[in-house]
This record gives sequence, structure tokens and C-alpha cells, in this order.
Amino acid sequence: MAYLAQILLLLAAAITVVVFFQRLHIPTSLGYLLVGVVLGPHTVGPVVSMPELEKLAEFGVVFLLFTIGLDFSLPQMQALRRRVLALGTGQVVFTTVMVGIVLWLAGFEVAAAFVFGAAFAQSSTTVIASLLAELREEDSRHGRLGLAMSVFQDVTAVPFLVAIPALGMSAAANSLAETLGLALAKAALAFAVVLFGGRWLLRPLFRLVAERRSVEVFTLAVLLVALLAAWVTNELGLSLAFGGFLAGLTLGETEFRHQVESSIGPFRDVLLGVFFVGIGMRFDPAAIAAIWQWAALGALLIVTSKTLIVPIIMRKVEADPRVRWRTGMMLSVGGEFGLALIAVALDSSVIDLQLGQLAITSVLLSMIVGAVLIWFNDPISARLAATAHAGRDAGAQLQAAPQRQVVIGGYGRVGRTIATLLHSCGISFVAFDTDPKRVTQGRLDRHPVWLGDIADPRLLSSIHLGRASLVVIAVDDSDTAFAAMSYIERTCPQVPVVARARDLETSTRLLAAGAAQAYPETIESSLRLGTAALQMLDVAEQRIDEVVRGIRDWGYRPVLEKEKRDD
Repeated sequence: MAYLAQILLLLAAAITVVVFFQRLHIPTSLGYLLVGVVLGPHTVGPVVSMPELEKLAEFGVVFLLFTIGLDFSLPQMQALRRRVLALGTGQVVFTTVMVGIVLWLAGFEVAAAFVFGAAFAQSSTTVIASLLAELREEDSRHGRLGLAMSVFQDVTAVPFLVAIPALGMSAAANSLAETLGLALAKAALAFAVVLFGGRWLLRPLFRLVAERRSVEVFTLAVLLVALLAAWVTNELGLSLAFGGFLAGLTLGETEFRHQVESSIGPFRDVLLGVFFVGIGMRFDPAAIAAIWQWAALGALLIVTSKTLIVPIIMRKVEADPRVRWRTGMMLSVGGEFGLALIAVALDSSVIDLQLGQLAITSVLLSMIVGAVLIWFNDPISARLAATAHAGRDAGAQLQAAPQRQVVIGGYGRVGRTIATLLHSCGISFVAFDTDPKRVTQGRLDRHPVWLGDIADPRLLSSIHLGRASLVVIAVDDSDTAFAAMSYIERTCPQVPVVARARDLETSTRLLAAGAAQAYPETIESSLRLGTAALQMLDVAEQRIDEVVRGIRDWGYRPVLEKEKRDD
């Protein structure tokens, strides 16, 4: 019962703080950190102490890496290799080396300097994305480059998850090169087992599971695959999170990717929140008095190193100096993954608790300073680029926005026809269906069809529905259509919706719910037949168009009134 009281206290505190932070548009990860500090052993008040909670929190990073693997499948990484891959890798490598050398010269041990460099190289995708949205710069050139490089940083954290525990082992064995070599060999073996083995097994498995049309079974299958891959890498002496990344990388190449991400989302978010609560519990506010000068220098090192390095490595791919400086400021903020790497280093005894406090405080301070730089990136970049014009970067804003596409819900008779028409006109689209056989048919048609429910809010959120140019709801089930329409109207009413309707009643309800168009199939098929009949009777095309348009413009009332009179 004591555990239950602690769990209730933790949940109540988390809900209160996170809701408050969301209303202030502050990243929720910082809210969870604050909950950990308040309920930790280093502050006055109630203390939540459950060893099992720390073990459970590890799976938050596992599922986070799993979803990152979904977003960075091998074909996608290959497509990004020339720009984002090169820039992201260069930024992380140069920042890690620069910070590591500075700290090594300052007297840090090599392993500790490496950990600080790796942690300081990370940036917060959450902070960057939220601030870009508030500044309405998410479609600017510097915004897209900064966000893409930040997301790629999460991928580069995977090698660090392999190397940092190896550093802890080598500290005792005094054989750094041998331990790192063995860790890399194990990583290659895990990569082969999970990735290539998964290619043969996972697609048939998920096709079989998807045919059951059971959300519970599908979610259980996702959990099984993610945790099984984590177990494999753990048995090889590597981190659990590395296995989760490999599993996500494998599933990211399949047609089930979006539905998998939707299913794992709630587990990832909750467990990741628990993970950040655990980090907050390690933070001792009383220790700040003794280390605040060093923490401030650490935050300054994080911000300045990335602000200077990013513009330098971007010189060959970006001519505009203001875009380079603005991108550098985008990435100057510290990141949640840096905190995760610090936690791994503490657990592996690579750094002691005092250095851990210093690293955590430095990252948290850099989040605040970096957020200020991002908010004022325009005037600051104007001064750094030595330009007299301090207004908005029109050149960056006029760059082509990411290609917008049509989202089709349902790939049955109607959805497949619409997809074919869009494909013939060269219009980009993505389609979803809950029937794996239809998804397979879409793949055979060479159309981008994925397994997923168009009424699933998590799915629609994961595909960034607000960026779509049009949504076509082509599902046969009216309840699903209304659920999807309700979510779209509530979250992104600017996106127009064309919906399928079987009859006039359904059409009227969908139009009232916010659909731009919802033609009733029963009446429309009759109108098509009537049009063909009038054409065969040599009625003028203009007269036919006037009659049909009149029936549609009047909400099909002429047809319905005639039906009522006949009845």
C-alpha cells in the first residue's frame, strides 16, 4: 500500500506540473524533471523512493530510440546522406571533439571529457520545434535545416549508447581500445541479428497480426518486438536502447510503420516521462551553490560551441551567412538526449555524482539560454552577418516549403480510384487502410499505402496532418468518417476535407461536421446514370449540366421531394 500512495503522489504531481507547463508552452520534459526534483531525496517534502521505478524508466529511452528508428529507416538515411547526414554527423563529431579537448585541457579525465562532449553535442528537438512554431519559422530554410539536424542528432546518440558503457568497463579493465573494439563487434553482431533477421520475420508476423484487426494484439506484437530486440542487445552486453533502435530501424521499412508508431506512442511518452522524473531525482539543488560558476561556464560552452561550429560546417551547402547563423542558434540549446547520456554515464560509473550534477545543471541552463537565442535569432543573426537590414530573412522565408500532400483514408474501391487519379496527375499523396490485404494491394499498385486507421488521433498526429493540402475520407464506415472528421476539425480546421457519404443523411452530417464536400453515393450514381441517359437522348450538354448542378446546389432536394411524393 505504501507503493500505491507513492504512485498516486507521483501521478498527481506529474499531471499538475505538466498541464501547467503545457499552458505556458514549455517543453513537458522540463516539467517531468521538476517533478523529479520536488519528489526526490534532495528537497524538502514528500519523497518517492521506488527502485522498480528506475528500472521501468529505462524502457522510456528504449521506446524513444525505437520511434527514432522508425523515422530513420535505412532508405531514408541513405536519401539524407548528402546533406542532413553529413551536416548532422559533422556537427556532433566536431562539438564532441572540441568540448572534449577543452575539458581535457581543463583537467578532466579522458572518459569524463568524452561524456561531456557527447552530451553537450545534443540539442532539444522539442524546444526547437515548439519555438519555431511560435515564431512561425518552421517552414523557413534555417528552421527546416535546424530541425532536421536536431532529429538526426538523436540517431548519432546510438553509438554513444554503445561507447559510454564500454568506457565504464574499460576504467576497471584498463584496456580502452580492447573494450571499445569488443563493444563495436557486439554492436555489429546485434545489428546483423536484429536487422537482417527481422527483415525475414517481422513483415510476415505483422501481416498475420494485422489481419486479426485487433488493436490489442497489434500493440502486444509491437511491445514484443521492441523488448525482444532490447533483450538481445542487453544479452550481448550492450544497452537496451540500442536494441530498440535496431527494431525500429527494421520496422521503419515496412508498410506498418505509422500504425506501429501510433501503438507505441502512449508507452513511449509515459515511460519517457518517468525517465526524466528519475533524472530530476538525481539533481541536488543544494549542490548548485558550489558549482554554479562551473555550470554557467558549461552552459556557455554548449551554446557557443554549436553556434560557432554549425555555420562553419554549413559553408559549402549554404551561401547565405544569415541562414547559417540562424541554424547555429537553432541548435545551440541543450537536449534531453544529453541528459539521457549523462544518466547512462552515471549508471556505468564513467562519471561520479558530482560531475553528473555539473553536467545536468549545464544542460538545463543551456536550454534556457539557447531558447532566448532562438527567440531573437533574427536580429542577432543580422548583426553577426554584418548586414544593415535587421528585418525578417525574406530569402529564407521564400524558400520552397516542404511538399504538401493529400492524405487518403481508406484504400478500398473509392480510395484506390482517387489514388490512381492523383498519381496520374502527379500529385503527392499518402493513403491508410486497416485491411492488410488492401495495403498489400496498394504496394503492388506502387502507391504509398500504409496500415493505419484514419480515425486514430495518434496516427494523424504522427503524420503531421496540419501540413496536408487535402484530406479525402474514403472509408465505408460512417462512424470512422465522423471520428476522423471531428479530430481534423478540432486540431487542424484549415485543412479541407472531402468525404465519402453513402446517402444524403450521412452527407448532411459530414458537411455539418466541417467537410468541404460530401457527395452521397446513392444519389450521385443515379445522377451519373441519368446524365448518360440524357446524352443518349441527344439532350444538350449545357442543359444536362444545368439540371445536374441545380440538383446538387439545392442539396438534392428536387430528387428527395420527388421520392417523397412517390411514396
